[in-house]
Amino acid sequence: MLKGISPYLSPDLLKVLHEMGHSDEILLADAHFPGHSFGRRVLRADGLTIPQLLGAILPLFELDSSVDPLVMMQPYPGDPMHHDVEADFLQAARPHVAGVAAPLRLARQAFYERAKAAYAVVMTGETRAYGNLILRKGITPLTPAL
Repeated sequence: MLKGISPYLSPDLLKVLHEMGHSDEILLADAHFPGHSFGRRVLRADGLTIPQLLGAILPLFELDSSVDPLVMMQPYPGDPMHHDVEADFLQAARPHVAGVAAPLRLARQAFYERAKAAYAVVMTGETRAYGNLILRKGITPLTPAL
């Protein structure tokens, strides 16, 4: 264990977050997403929800401020929009990201294409429909030299 690091973050996930560069994306996928078919790097976070992971990731991870840094899948025509999913994601993000905006919504196939290009896919225990979230990494602010 490390001090100040959430126990929700596995060593593999910490490594991936550190390896990612500006504009790289990571998909926090729900339990239904075909992550192993789409992703080159697939990590498991079974039993954790996406809001739990957001609360652990965002203190360490700068979102890209030049574009929409959060992306969700638009429900398929005829499927209901579950606003509670988005609301829970935003509630988890707000303590760590000032003025975080609602996620950009992409149609299913466009979302899948974006997911294929993600640096990594994290398979979670999120079971709510359309509970997938792509995060786009920004530039980490400089800290004073030690």
